[in-house]
Amino acid sequence: MAKKKLILAAIVGVLISLFFVFDLGRFLTLESLKVNRDALTAFYLENPFVMAGAFIAIYIIQSALFLPGAAVLSLAAGAIFGAVMGTLYVNIGATIGATLAFLVARYLFHDVIQKKFGARLVKMNKELEARSFNYLLFLRLVPVFPFFLINLGAGLTRMSLRTFFLGTMMGMIPGSFVFCNAGASLAMITSMSEVASPRVLGSFALLGLFAIVPVLYQKFKRKQGGP
Repeated sequence: MAKKKLILAAIVGVLISLFFVFDLGRFLTLESLKVNRDALTAFYLENPFVMAGAFIAIYIIQSALFLPGAAVLSLAAGAIFGAVMGTLYVNIGATIGATLAFLVARYLFHDVIQKKFGARLVKMNKELEARSFNYLLFLRLVPVFPFFLINLGAGLTRMSLRTFFLGTMMGMIPGSFVFCNAGASLAMITSMSEVASPRVLGSFALLGLFAIVPVLYQKFKRKQGGP
């Protein structure tokens, strides 16, 4: 079993290394997207299913391997497919990719972490078993926590696969739509900071707070001696 884990870790490491060795990140920039938008759109009009499938596959790989470029890919989805369909494709790709990352992290490190720190994690595991969906939704909505760290961290806990999948899928919809909607007006964007403005980030934070309110309420009730 240890050998299989080492092989999987090596494969992931090699794939991540190839991304940087071949400098593939140069294709995942706002400037590159603007230059290639017309060609990508033309290809999509001629080959809609191929383009949609290729985009989703690329997003899955990006998310599963913890690679940079998610924001540009989301803008690209809006620029090529439109805000609504772009959001759908981003959500499919990112959710599947995040779930693969979650499973890899769980397979490689979960048992080690739980065995080494199990006694200290009893309270956290119990809390997650009861309210993991709310916590995950909060983390997905509040734009402070890096996407890949959430995938990795969740895989090390006892959060169920079903909860992770549904929480990721639902929690990513608002952010995905914002970027895809901005991508639909790509010519007007000069920097990524224009998309993730303080007002937009504040709105996400407010949504995240709504997700965590039931948890805070239950904690308050317990402190007050309620059921």
